[in-house]
Amino acid sequence: MEQTLQQLGGLLLGAVPTVILLGTLYVFYTFLVHRPLSAVLAERRSRTQGAMEKARADIAAAEARTSDYEQRLREARQKIFKNQEARRQQATQSRSQAVNQARARAQEQVKQARAGMEADMQQAMAKLQGDAARLASDIVRTVLRPVVSPSQAGGQ
Repeated sequence: MEQTLQQLGGLLLGAVPTVILLGTLYVFYTFLVHRPLSAVLAERRSRTQGAMEKARADIAAAEARTSDYEQRLREARQKIFKNQEARRQQATQSRSQAVNQARARAQEQVKQARAGMEADMQQAMAKLQGDAARLASDIVRTVLRPVVSPSQAGGQ
């Protein structure tokens, strides 16, 4: 057993440099690789998260601008429709005024034509009455003329 303990002690003594080397390697690994790698990974994660948050913020801003643009577009369309409707109403009103003016002119022309026809009719009636009176007197003269017999006409 003593020999086993000596061998074990020898092995442990031979393992000390390996343990020291392994500890040193662990410390170097921790300082040279693990910590910088962890820092880089943490920075990468934060940048990725930041980029994702920035992308979300940019998307939200783009949606807000799109919504604002669509709202302004709707307002512009409504304004255009209102202007078109106002122009239509104005054109309809102008047409109505033109039709009313044409109607008034036509009625005035009809009134003047009727007045002219009435005057012509009055003149024609007056002429007919004058002609009728003249014809009546001619007829009465002709009818009431003393009848002259041929013997009276020759004897005188």
